Amino acid sequence: MNTLKNFAFKDKRVLLRANFDIPIDEKGEIIDDFRIRRSLPTIKFLIENDAKIILIGHLGRPDKIQNIKTRVQKLTLYPIAKKLSSLLDKEVKFVKTCVGREAERAVKNLKSGEILLLENLRFFPGEISNDNGFAKQLSSLGEIFVNDAFSNAHREHASVVGIPKYLPSVAGLLFEEEVKILSAVLEKPKRPLVAILGGAKLKTKIPCLINLLKIADHILVGGKIAPAILFIKGISLSPSILEDGEGEELSGLELTNSKLHMPIDAMVGLKNHQSDYLRQSAVGRIRKEEQMFDIGPESVRMFSDIIQEAKTVIWNGPLGYIEDERFAGGTLAIASAILRGRSFSVVGGGDTSAFLAENNLRGKFDYVSTGGGAMLEFFSGNKLPGIKVLER
Repeated sequence: MNTLKNFAFKDKRVLLRANFDIPIDEKGEIIDDFRIRRSLPTIKFLIENDAKIILIGHLGRPDKIQNIKTRVQKLTLYPIAKKLSSLLDKEVKFVKTCVGREAERAVKNLKSGEILLLENLRFFPGEISNDNGFAKQLSSLGEIFVNDAFSNAHREHASVVGIPKYLPSVAGLLFEEEVKILSAVLEKPKRPLVAILGGAKLKTKIPCLINLLKIADHILVGGKIAPAILFIKGISLSPSILEDGEGEELSGLELTNSKLHMPIDAMVGLKNHQSDYLRQSAVGRIRKEEQMFDIGPESVRMFSDIIQEAKTVIWNGPLGYIEDERFAGGTLAIASAILRGRSFSVVGGGDTSAFLAENNLRGKFDYVSTGGGAMLEFFSGNKLPGIKVLER
């Protein structure tokens, strides 16, 4: 994989793809700047090497907001420019587009060591559709492309795989670090290796679970994937919403596999989640009108015992419905168990990272990946499109 060491950047226009997809409140105030801070080493490297830095990135899902004015107000990257200016103690210029004459003029006026941030890439449909023309327009602004957004390396988007068709392309410092650490965990982990999988997105978790069964010594399952498996195996009466093919993939799992550890009890509520109804239940005694929202105390004890023996822990996704504090206990207990142990711990996923930050725990883990879906895709054994194009 090409890295920053492969190029000279002095006086070059460098198109830098960073991860600026961060939580912002209704007033446009940044809630968590973790991902912005992780982009700083690469930006500072380029400043020190007298590059003309053109930052590109995205925020949220503009396609989900129909009103154009509201879309721009909620998802503009202008607050990112202000935050970067503060963190770098240096002006970060901003332009309200990312292609066209206005962007071209702003780039033309850029001097070595200066920084320009372009507007949200996803305001343009060509970003997600990987439109060749859009990628070519973006590429025309730079002379070298640096991808520092590992979190998007699993996406076949214009700013990930389109631009490298037209510009010499390298990995940024964060991207390089992510690949190095996640590769080491997969290829040469200190054992026992314990993987913890939770969260809500079954589509990305299932392939990861299946591949990790070949690699990990133990896999602890929570989140939405746990009740899905328990229902398919006929252990729980509480049905789980599955997309086409997911049930078939999960039905092939052998619960007798000594590596696979399912919850034995749960904290349950009513499916509509409208009342204060709450009880602890064995997983085989969950009623039809109930739903599993967290792992129970017996499961916490069982999982914690396994974690204490681990030398390496990888964790992606909350164990319960952490948006409701009644169902956040399992995730908090597992985080504490990891920190009590002596393992090298790697955590990924936006929800998990944010939860740990809210509880002042994020900085205590050995490595917190900026990738959620990218980390899962990596652990699924697939070559990420964003990595492939940097190996040419």
